[in-house]
Amino acid sequence: VQLQASGGGLVQAGDSLRLSCAASGGTLRSAVMGWFRQAPGKEREFVARISGIGMMTHYADSVKGRFTISRDNARTTVFLQMNSLKPEDTAVYYCAADWPPYGSRWFDGDEYDQWGQGTLVTVSS
Repeated sequence: VQLQASGGGLVQAGDSLRLSCAASGGTLRSAVMGWFRQAPGKEREFVARISGIGMMTHYADSVKGRFTISRDNARTTVFLQMNSLKPEDTAVYYCAADWPPYGSRWFDGDEYDQWGQGTLVTVSS
């Protein structure tokens, strides 16, 4: 299975974007999926994650209430709906998959087994 992230772009503060992470060659049914981001000159940080079967979600405090992670019914695509975007949301966004056996530190990118290429989100003020 390969992961392909898309949906980034240049928007103004307050706008919305929806990122997609599509699987090719298989499904994401059994994977815990995460979104991470890395801003210029900063370390990668956790954004959101969604579990496989239970659809449990977690968010970074910085995006809680503005971002929503979800899956499609076919379990081939994971989305990140980003509303009320702020300039500080500017970063390259990456999707990642944690395949069984799952790691316990779901906020830690090192726990994830597979990464998609990044998609750049730029929010102007």
